[in-house]
Amino acid sequence: MESRDDDGLRCLVTGATGYIGGRLVPELLDAGHTVRCLARSPEKLRDYPWAGDVEVSKGDVTDAESVAAAMEGMEVAYYLVHALSSGADFEETDRKAARIFGEQARAAGIRRIVYLGGLTPADVPEPELSPHLRSRAEVGRILLDSGVPTAALRAAVIIGAGSASFEMLRYLTERLPVMVTPSWVSTRIQPIGVRDVLRYLVGSARMPSEVNRTFDICGPDVMTYRAMMEKYAEVAGLPHRLILPVPMLTPRLSSHWIGLVTPVPASIARPLAESLRYEVVCHEHDIADHVPDGAGQPFSFATALGLALQRVREARVTTRWSSASTPGIPSDPLPTDPDWAGGSLYTDVREHDVDASPEALWRVVEGIGGDNGWYSFPLAWAVRGWMDRLTGGVGLRRGRRDAQRLRVGDSLDFWRVEEIEPGRLLRLRAEMRLPGLAWLEMHVEEGEGGRSHYRQRAIFHPSGLLGHAYWWSVSPFHAIVFGGMSRNIARAAGKGTGGGPR
Repeated sequence: MESRDDDGLRCLVTGATGYIGGRLVPELLDAGHTVRCLARSPEKLRDYPWAGDVEVSKGDVTDAESVAAAMEGMEVAYYLVHALSSGADFEETDRKAARIFGEQARAAGIRRIVYLGGLTPADVPEPELSPHLRSRAEVGRILLDSGVPTAALRAAVIIGAGSASFEMLRYLTERLPVMVTPSWVSTRIQPIGVRDVLRYLVGSARMPSEVNRTFDICGPDVMTYRAMMEKYAEVAGLPHRLILPVPMLTPRLSSHWIGLVTPVPASIARPLAESLRYEVVCHEHDIADHVPDGAGQPFSFATALGLALQRVREARVTTRWSSASTPGIPSDPLPTDPDWAGGSLYTDVREHDVDASPEALWRVVEGIGGDNGWYSFPLAWAVRGWMDRLTGGVGLRRGRRDAQRLRVGDSLDFWRVEEIEPGRLLRLRAEMRLPGLAWLEMHVEEGEGGRSHYRQRAIFHPSGLLGHAYWWSVSPFHAIVFGGMSRNIARAAGKGTGGGPR
């Protein structure tokens, strides 16, 4: 079907399970556009509020055939993915994916590509940039050279509830009244609020066909990271923070420091810290010629902070940085039992009859983790979380996106929601550092006389001899950790106390 100028456009969105993509989709729908999402794991999108309003195409940006199928009939293609989580060779993966995307967009007759990349310093040669920034710049250049009109938007620090940059700023400022900080706290940056980023992304879809260029997108404030922390303390109503820069804290060292203090693991913190070494300010605001700013737009840093804090306090964080995959974590789904034939699989199963309705029991199950805790031996969980952080893992501090509701793909401390059947099953996949793959399943079943039955299964698939040794070394503690957990969940449901901090 041909679309007229007054009709909505047909838009393909990649990265819809990520922080920006998950927020862009409803904005495009509100603007009257039709949306198709390309996702490696379509099931991760099924619990989003807008899932029923979009089409989902299964595929990967590194697979030309699936990209071609997803682009069929589309007019605008949003490229919101990067391969940072794919390992040390992520630059080559990014390069390959961008070439495939550009080639398939040209072949499919896509009218426009819209890409969100990183703002790079004008006075630093590209080869000297950090691998993260260098790759983002190269991807933009590949898409601009694809033969399809491209708007390559470049942002520095994005401020919004749930963004990695906001979470890093928030936890550093709130947890450390006195800070010994890296020297990059004195580097000038020009942050932008996530609402302005989304507004520019949506508006870029209708740029004239002759526009094929980069656009710097920033808020109105140029400030140092130190000033950003001081402003955060002011907006959040915190006492003045004492900040002491230390030059010898390299990006690698400071990423581990960030990983210990904030929920952002070192693997994510490092590219953020590397980016903060450079002065990144806008050198033009030409995007306003195509996407006009209204009164008070773009938002000031203080306004963007206030909006983000309000969302956090009202528990209305729709997407988080942890929605996307984290570098170095396992992603294999739990296979069906026949697939394990001939392999090793360890399980720990606990069952209890519960003096509560299935609905009451499910509320406790779905409310687990985060501030609510894990219902057993808090010290053991805390120690395991610290051990994970010290070895570069995600640790326990990622918490929850929502205090009461979960959806497939949500991060939950050092687990990720792999499957959820409301009222019946919650399956979590471990993302802590382990010599193998692990899952935790919680089943709720209907019992007799208004009661319910709780079944809990911990599953571990060892990797090599170390994996077997790990299981047997921790198995003596299972009665305390998993046994106590199942008993306390059943007890909390019976008392109607699920969902409170524990």
